Amino acid sequence: MEEPRQGTGATPKGTVTQRAIERIKAMIGEGLLEPGQRLPTERELAAQLGISRSSMREAIRALTVLGVVEARHGSGIYVTQLQAGDLLETFGVVADLSRGPRLVELLEVRRILESTATALAAARITPGQLAVVEGHLAAMNATDDPDEILAHDLAFHRAIAEAAGNETMAAILEGLSSRTFRARVWRGFREEGAFDRTRREHAAIHRALAARDPEAARAAAAAHVGEVEEWLRLQVGS
Repeated sequence: MEEPRQGTGATPKGTVTQRAIERIKAMIGEGLLEPGQRLPTERELAAQLGISRSSMREAIRALTVLGVVEARHGSGIYVTQLQAGDLLETFGVVADLSRGPRLVELLEVRRILESTATALAAARITPGQLAVVEGHLAAMNATDDPDEILAHDLAFHRAIAEAAGNETMAAILEGLSSRTFRARVWRGFREEGAFDRTRREHAAIHRALAARDPEAARAAAAAHVGEVEEWLRLQVGS
């Protein structure tokens, strides 16, 4: 099937491809395609949507990058399990590439979500999950090596987000947790002699979780991310 050629009255190829993407997403949203289900062949989909196979191929490629579908060698194209972590994986690129004021904006978002996730975790965390959080806190306190502190800092917050019991929120927070940025923060805090302060902030979060106190947990997490946010504002300003 041929699409209109570029020129007067022609439909831009990007628009055709985008229409195909939206139609496949709609089919999934409407339950016509379920997680794990095999898609019709590229030829069948192209005929069904009235577009060329090349545009259909571009649409499938885009949906693959987004984590909506996956190619299985020798088997075909399948809808993924549509897990939040897979669908939001590309969100992390924003945090990795943002600089200056945009990074401050991302930290504002993280402060809101992190405080909410920590409050939820205080109400829902299991003894086993609390032990994991405590283990990462102890490991952070036992070393001055920035790389080790960074690894346990990431794991500390990831464990709390998982304990909140909201996979979508955890996936967004994971995307906002740029390892490159956090490494820069830890280096800056070390140069400013602020390690002790950040350790106290992490300890306050842990105490609120252990006490099963959602409001104290919310306040402790907001204060912790707020300190990072204020530090970054000063960095951007200078």
